[in-house]
Amino acid sequence: QVQLVESGGGLVQPGGSLRLSCAAPRSIFSHGAMGWHRQAPGKERELVAVIPSDADTNYADSVKGRFTISRDGAKNTVYLQMNSLKPEDTAVYYCNAYKPDEYDYWGQGTQVTVSS
Repeated sequence: QVQLVESGGGLVQPGGSLRLSCAAPRSIFSHGAMGWHRQAPGKERELVAVIPSDADTNYADSVKGRFTISRDGAKNTVYLQMNSLKPEDTAVYYCNAYKPDEYDYWGQGTQVTVSS
C-alpha cells in the first residue's frame, strides 16, 4: 500500500499563507507526476496544481500567481506554497501521485480553512 503523507493544513486569515507538504516513496516520486487537488463542501474535487517529473508545472486559473508547486528530490516531497489566500480557497487538499496506465495514488487529505 503506497502512502502519501500530507501535512501543513490549518486555519489562516484572508491574505495569509500556508505551505502544504506531501512525502511519497522514492519509486513513485521520481517517475510520475505529483499534484494537489482540493474539494470544498458541496463541490467536486478539482485540480489545483501539478508538477510532472519531466514537464512544466500547471495551475488552475483560480490559483495562478498565488500558489506555487515544487518538488524536492532529496526529500521525495512535493510542496504547495499558498499565498494571498482567500475564503474560497477553503477546502480539503489532497496530494496525488499519478502515472498513466500505472498508478493513481491519493493522500488522506488536509484541511485548509481561510477565515477571519
